[in-house]
Amino acid sequence: MERALDAFVFYLHNVKKASENTMVSYQRDLKKFVAFLQAQDVLDMKRVTQTNLNSYVLYLEKEGFTPATVSRNIASIKAFYHFLFREGMVAEDISDVLRAPKIEKKIPGIMSAKQVVKLLEQPSGTSPKERRDKAMLELLYATGIRVSELISLRIMDINLQMGFIVCRDADKERIIPFGKQARKALLQYMEDARETLLQDKNDPLLFVNCSGSAMSRQGFWKLIKYYARKAGIEDEIAPHTLRHSFAAHLVENGADLRSVQEMLGHSDISTTQIYANMNHSRIREVYEKAHPRG
Repeated sequence: MERALDAFVFYLHNVKKASENTMVSYQRDLKKFVAFLQAQDVLDMKRVTQTNLNSYVLYLEKEGFTPATVSRNIASIKAFYHFLFREGMVAEDISDVLRAPKIEKKIPGIMSAKQVVKLLEQPSGTSPKERRDKAMLELLYATGIRVSELISLRIMDINLQMGFIVCRDADKERIIPFGKQARKALLQYMEDARETLLQDKNDPLLFVNCSGSAMSRQGFWKLIKYYARKAGIEDEIAPHTLRHSFAAHLVENGADLRSVQEMLGHSDISTTQIYANMNHSRIREVYEKAHPRG
């Protein structure tokens, strides 16, 4: 079983060119799945039955995992089985029996425009770290990119003169514009701070940590939570909060969903639709509060 899993990870890395986050997620889910099978004395993928698969899903649900987590595990198992069947490592793809639970789309937490301004004003110093932090926060809100995409940006991915960045994910790429404030913060960081922070002067990464190496998602999360506290923002701030706020504020100010979908990199517009639904909810709330007969 471990050999089959290793072969799948090799395929993800070398053929699918999957991101590091994707591979880590698949490995985590499938190691847990394999451990469950081994505890049931099923030691060969060829001996796994549809009953085993259904039992595993029931086990996840009984353990209290959320529908979203169960769905992600099912997706990992399906991708694994598609690979095993294509490579002739199993006689049939029995994962077709699995059905993901229905996931209720939650309205994401967003910040008000005033809260965003407060947050972006916090790194106001001229130290290399504050220059970097200011540039990262401004760019995140200006483009709505994921934190993983932000910390993976390279110098070659940014065009200061034209005001856009290029985001690459596996075999796809998208071009996202940014405005004057983000450009100003980036320029100050690149001219006055980046070289001071770098350990290797030939490092292509746009943003690095204070040790001069690649930043982590956890490191950036701590950074944004620190500035949120400093700004007096009591609402919970998550890594995706600025991304959600970017999208919600664009839609609220008249941006069309297709453009927002393209900038966010959503494959399905139904994912982007949630921001329009948020706007409709806000309109209803304003109406009920302000209309004399609401």
